[in-house]
Amino acid sequence: MKMKLLNSIILICVIIGNSNTFADETYQEAVVFFQQKQYAKAFPILKTQAKQGLKEAMYRLAYLYQNGLGVKQDYAKSAYWYQQVASEFSYTLTEKSTTQTVSQKLHEQLNQATILKKNTFILTKVDTSSSEVKSLLEDFLSDNFFGLSPYKNNYFLPFSQSDNKYRRVFSGTHPNNYTADQKNNDTYNSETELEFQLSLQKMLSYNLFGWQETINFAYTQKVWWQAYSESAPFRETNYQPEIFITIPTSKSIDKLINLKAMKYGFIHESNGQEGYRSRSWNRVYITGFWQFKNLFASTRLWHRLQEQDKYSGYYQGQIHPETGLIHPNASGDDNPDIAHYLGYGDIRLKYLYKQHQFGSLFRYNFGAGGKQRGAIELDWSYPFFGSKNIFWYSKIFSGYGESLIDYNRNINKISFGFSFSRGLF
Repeated sequence: MKMKLLNSIILICVIIGNSNTFADETYQEAVVFFQQKQYAKAFPILKTQAKQGLKEAMYRLAYLYQNGLGVKQDYAKSAYWYQQVASEFSYTLTEKSTTQTVSQKLHEQLNQATILKKNTFILTKVDTSSSEVKSLLEDFLSDNFFGLSPYKNNYFLPFSQSDNKYRRVFSGTHPNNYTADQKNNDTYNSETELEFQLSLQKMLSYNLFGWQETINFAYTQKVWWQAYSESAPFRETNYQPEIFITIPTSKSIDKLINLKAMKYGFIHESNGQEGYRSRSWNRVYITGFWQFKNLFASTRLWHRLQEQDKYSGYYQGQIHPETGLIHPNASGDDNPDIAHYLGYGDIRLKYLYKQHQFGSLFRYNFGAGGKQRGAIELDWSYPFFGSKNIFWYSKIFSGYGESLIDYNRNINKISFGFSFSRGLF
């Protein structure tokens, strides 16, 4: 039983063992000794810090006891210290009882130690009883690129095949008013295109309000490129900046219904176009994160922030009733009926099986505006010849809202290529 516990927890030691910046100077001295393999010197400092409640010190102390480094090997003591920080419901890191001003707290958010504390907390929050979950968390939490980390999937799909050609929308002319030449050129050349997505997030603060919460800014950009056509135009680009706060649930709620955290955010999405090609909308949302062993789920509800409609007749390509002219760039809502097609929420599932990850998206509009439309997406990833950060990736999409320009068109599509990140939710 002891060895099983040690094996199930060793991931935490590896991640913390790679950290080299902590707020407490005394503990920092022990870290230096530890990295220099002067374990006998590190041991008494770690023991003192661990007894004072410093979780990072507990991890290293347990590791020393486990491997007999600087102290006599003692599995019982090693198991004891691991249990203090990594039991299934050990959610709250012990903080020193000091009173901090708001400016001190804000200054602390800029310290690398804050990111390390956040990563440590995630390890104690998520159930890592399976090897698949532990392996993914190790990869996800170990990188630090200018404080940026993956948000949604980052992927490159050189082969993306639709069931028919995409329609071309001209920014200055409504489809009802196309000329003969425009009607002959209102579709792109190929059903096959290249698709890629870049999605990153930056943590702005951790535990600023004392709830173990994180405040993050994220940015996602998705591109559809007609790379195999003669002129190879970018058919559509969607931009999605987002700010959100994630708050972990209490021990009792997690134990009762497996709800790990709640996320509250604001998201803007647009395609950066003008005239009749322009698409955009703003939403506030709430998301619940759930875990059932190797199955992870996120359930999201959103509310669209309403915009004022454009002039009467704009959406049919008619002239302005006052000026007698058509105004393609008139101010107002680009797509007032978007909720009829994308609804008011979605459900995402992720399942881990050995090195495979299976994902799905479900979205359905239950009758809004008399429209009953939805979408389903299925995806799969697997390490590319054993790589830790490159994966074979494929997905199938069917329904509405694959891109903003085609939010009101039913698309069936299959894509294959590579992804460069994985996430739990």
